[in-house]
Amino acid sequence: MSAVIASLLRALGQFAEGPVLRILAKSFAVTVLAFIAIAWGGWALADWGMNALGLGDTLFAGAKEARGLLAFVLALLGLWLSWRVAAMAVIQFFADEVVAAVEARHYPHAASAARELSLARQGAYAAKSAGRALVANLVAAPFALALWFTAIGPFAVFWLVNALLLGRELHDMVWLRHRGGAIEAGEIGKTERFVLGGTIAALLALPFVNFLAPVLGAAAATHLAHRRPKKDERD
Repeated sequence: MSAVIASLLRALGQFAEGPVLRILAKSFAVTVLAFIAIAWGGWALADWGMNALGLGDTLFAGAKEARGLLAFVLALLGLWLSWRVAAMAVIQFFADEVVAAVEARHYPHAASAARELSLARQGAYAAKSAGRALVANLVAAPFALALWFTAIGPFAVFWLVNALLLGRELHDMVWLRHRGGAIEAGEIGKTERFVLGGTIAALLALPFVNFLAPVLGAAAATHLAHRRPKKDERD
């Protein structure tokens, strides 16, 4: 637990540095565009679906307005459910830059031995990450709905699922740069992965903070992976 807190604080302290600020700006811009696209697409899909099911403009007075309001509510619900998927897909695409910036600042020896990931490879990892998150959240949705009356139940279900997912994704962001290299990133323990993933999953639920959370998670995971040198590096 203490190692995760220390890594998060070190990561937060780097937010004022130029390289991380540039990554934050890029990921923020792309995430906002994804946010708008998902919201508009969800509203258009819900509106079209209700119209196709018979809720046309002439069904009754004010039918168009009622359908628009319902479509808006459904779009917001869909956006809430898909937000974590979109946010992590975006940061997965920029993950290599985040990890590289932290390594260059704090772990130059590891940075010099890291391998650069191509845009195609980063895009493939981002797509896989988004796919895993989408499937896991869809599977969790019925359980969350079943606990809707408890108020906290749906949040707890989605938090648990995304804590497990994010812990793995954040670990892999660092590990992929060093897989099979002369200097490999250290393993992040399962408990630390869960605590880090759970922290970032909770931050993703907070307005405005959720834009910073993925970058914070990637930077903290880098510190966790490199906090102890591997045995062959110490010898």
